[in-house]
Amino acid sequence: MFLISGPDLVVAACRSGIIGAFPAANARTPEQLQYWLATIEERLAGRDAASYAVNINVWPGRYRDFDAVVAAMEKAHAPLVITSVGDPTDTVRRVHGWGGKVLHDVTTIRHAEKAIAAGVDGLILICAGAGGHAGAASPFSFLRAVRKFYDGPVVLGGGIGDGHGVAAAIALGADMVYMGTRFIASAESMAGDAYKRSVVDAELSDIVYTNAISGLPANFLSSSLVAAGLNLAHMPDLESGERARLPAGIKAWKDILSAGHASSLVDSVLPVDEIVRRIGRELEQAVEGLNGKMGRNRVLTT
Repeated sequence: MFLISGPDLVVAACRSGIIGAFPAANARTPEQLQYWLATIEERLAGRDAASYAVNINVWPGRYRDFDAVVAAMEKAHAPLVITSVGDPTDTVRRVHGWGGKVLHDVTTIRHAEKAIAAGVDGLILICAGAGGHAGAASPFSFLRAVRKFYDGPVVLGGGIGDGHGVAAAIALGADMVYMGTRFIASAESMAGDAYKRSVVDAELSDIVYTNAISGLPANFLSSSLVAAGLNLAHMPDLESGERARLPAGIKAWKDILSAGHASSLVDSVLPVDEIVRRIGRELEQAVEGLNGKMGRNRVLTT
């Protein structure tokens, strides 16, 4: 998560048995990225921990020093790289060269097909309700449509904030889930206290889906949009590539805060390990409940 995920959150996640990920852009220079990666590797060394992932935007021109960013990941032999927005073909080749794997964010069937052709090792389906840049497709239909032509690893993201959502994703055919918003309100995240509290306090209706902030559709906390002086009733609809016209001194992602529909499921700020244990308990409850219902429930049609 941009401006949210750093070494502390990644290490805490990996030590709790889940993959911890962070955007390369959170490290402001390639040198800082190299330091972060070395720190993560050192803190996870010798432990029974999950792998970590680095997210990189591959849209041309996104980074002034793209090659140096990839070189820092190569030096660390980053085990998992998440690519987004652009064509991942060249990045896939470089990551495979050091033995890493690549997952690619997609929001449409066309994006999924192009990512597969680029040689990625798995797909991340960003569905309606995801924090940050999000798609508009229902996870129920999107995942099942992708499974018609792809049997590789699939990660499902969008509105998943507890173990019940994890169970639903598995039932749909996902191998893993993307869960970001729930971890904004974690003790180890880089979010400020006010941001964490905003996520805890948010209801489902407090999430606004708009392309007016970054030029691409994304979900934001309505409270931060109002605080920035924007009129929720008159949010501009930007053309592709058009720059947002924000009030003076207001920055997207820093002043205008992102969160997904799962914010409605967040009731407190907790350490990562406690969040993961809670999700595990909820997953067990969901599976037990499903097993109990399978023998008596019928499909209801209208």
